[in-house]
Amino acid sequence: MLTQVFREESGLYQDKVFCFIHLSLQEFLAALHVHQTFITSGINLLEEQQQIFCWSKGLKKKANLHHLHQRAVDEALKSPNGHLDLFLRFLLGLSLPTNQSLLQGLLTQTGSSSQTNKKTVQYIKEKLSKSLSAERSINLFHCLNELNDSSLVEQIQQSLRSGSLSTDGLSPAQWSALVFILLSSEKDLKEFDLKKYSASEEALLKLLPVVKASNKALLSGCGLSERSCGALSSVLSSQSSSLTHLDLSHNELQDSGVKLLSSGLESPHCQLEVLSLSGCLVSEEGCASLVSAVSSKSSHLRELDLSYNHPGASGVEKLFWSSTGGLWSRSGPRRRPIQSHSGGQSPQLHDWRESSDPPGQILLQYQRKL
Repeated sequence: MLTQVFREESGLYQDKVFCFIHLSLQEFLAALHVHQTFITSGINLLEEQQQIFCWSKGLKKKANLHHLHQRAVDEALKSPNGHLDLFLRFLLGLSLPTNQSLLQGLLTQTGSSSQTNKKTVQYIKEKLSKSLSAERSINLFHCLNELNDSSLVEQIQQSLRSGSLSTDGLSPAQWSALVFILLSSEKDLKEFDLKKYSASEEALLKLLPVVKASNKALLSGCGLSERSCGALSSVLSSQSSSLTHLDLSHNELQDSGVKLLSSGLESPHCQLEVLSLSGCLVSEEGCASLVSAVSSKSSHLRELDLSYNHPGASGVEKLFWSSTGGLWSRSGPRRRPIQSHSGGQSPQLHDWRESSDPPGQILLQYQRKL
């Protein structure tokens, strides 16, 4: 069994060292050690100055277990990178009698009352009512799951099922519950439509973790501005982003917003394949910001919609030549113009597609009313 938990490796000076097969095992054993130490000796290993409690009264023992949980929640919330998140979930889960019975022989039975866990649940809900980062809030909902409390989630789910959900009056805890629900929904992550919840910039910023985890995000006509572009840029540049299709059409992003968005498009972690910026008040300056993103060797972008903007002939030409010269090497596929119309009051349309297999396209649309 130990070979399934530890792996032997060669260390410095040919010493033998051992590491965990998976870090979750390390987090679980750390939680087990902290819990067991507190129960058997009264030492709170999470305190900067370790305190030893007297176990002469059973009631005090139960109250102090709640104190340990509070301390663990506080320490996890202080962590900027969430390195205590999994540890906290395991620690809280160990307080349940059902889990303790599964670990007979490893764990001292505490016989902790439901009242102890109710206090911990209430403490977590108080934390959720404050302005926490999305990541910290989501982990606290996982903690509530460990303690078998789903009251906040059930409240939002009921509103979603009945179609009566109004985001106007949602508390921070309810927003976090909505994010948690959507992140658990395979359907919503395949295609996320902001208008289903609220066509507003504030709603987007609240639901940004859902956008990050989605394959396709429909944000058309939601009153978004430069502020949203900065947030979306961080999503695009995230190593854990799943976003491949992004529709930002009919939002007044302007050149300043496109410039912020372009920094995310340039990231080697960006997986975006289709981007619609139709009707976003983009001019030649905004096109210039997109040039480096389109020409990046790491770019996955194959379709870019700039219709109903004002990039000018120069802006489109820069984008065309940068995309044809930058995305593929000489041995790769070439794009060729297949349609071009201009003159009179007709809009200009530039459409370039790959000329070789595998099937695919890069579509650059430019449309202007003269």
